[in-house]
Amino acid sequence: MSDVQSNAADVAAAQNALLNEFARAYLAQQRRDQRWRWIWRFVWIAVALSIIWATVETVPSATAPVKPHTALVEIRGEIAADTDASADSLITALRSAFEDEGARAVVIRINSPGGSPVQAGLVNDEIRRLKALHKKKVYAVCEEMCASAAYYIAVAADQIYVDKASMVGSIGVLMDGFGFVGIMDKLGIERRLMTSGDNKGMLDPFSPRNPKQDSFAQAMLDQIHEQFIQVVRQGRGKRLKETPDTFSGLFWNGQQAVELGVADGLGSLDQVARDVVHAEDIVDYTLKENLAERLAKRFGAAMGAGAVHAMRSMASIH
Repeated sequence: MSDVQSNAADVAAAQNALLNEFARAYLAQQRRDQRWRWIWRFVWIAVALSIIWATVETVPSATAPVKPHTALVEIRGEIAADTDASADSLITALRSAFEDEGARAVVIRINSPGGSPVQAGLVNDEIRRLKALHKKKVYAVCEEMCASAAYYIAVAADQIYVDKASMVGSIGVLMDGFGFVGIMDKLGIERRLMTSGDNKGMLDPFSPRNPKQDSFAQAMLDQIHEQFIQVVRQGRGKRLKETPDTFSGLFWNGQQAVELGVADGLGSLDQVARDVVHAEDIVDYTLKENLAERLAKRFGAAMGAGAVHAMRSMASIH
């Protein structure tokens, strides 16, 4: 075989090898694309099903029986704007409970250490408004803990029931933080804070304390505390047996709370529904994360991971 023929054969072999490699890469990419198309189809079908489920899933008031029952709204955990015990969630649930004609009374079951006085104040105001509008009684049932902002809400109820070992009270306000000035001095760290106002860096943990600013903050806390005190006095009235410790931030067990007029009696949800409301059937109006929301969160994470994987696959082709 001549050199020309030999070179031509080598070129042809190289071309065939390149074409085979290209064909394999193309088929592999087609399989990847096909696989991801099926994955995305499954994701969108699942999202669509979750949306359909959410639209057919009725709210508690719609599923509540027409016959007389006790309406339940739960307050669990920290009371704050971004939690399950936010004012928005609680007020929505309370409105559904009050508006249901079958609800003889509303019971708020509480297990919370407190939280935002603003969120608690919004809920307290709405409970009072709904009571006057719908002429229904409201009872608070405290489980393990009903303290601070949780008690702020509880005093809007007509009566408060506790377990003998519940922790109740803590009628006070706090603002906490840390100061790092001493340790910064030891380590030779200099704080360089620039502000356009004398008090813009107020309570900065890396700057020395300022008596004037501390006094201002304390006055603000005292004012909020006084608002809390007035709400408690308004809600409890003559039942409250005030002592020097009543508004000091102390908390008591359930038995002591009853003796001090901080609560009205011992009782559980079932006991209150049976013996006080006289409607043993309990319907829960508490807003809960539905299936659609749970799936949306999961699929949101899955789609994000899928997009990253797809981009990596695309990048590996070039």
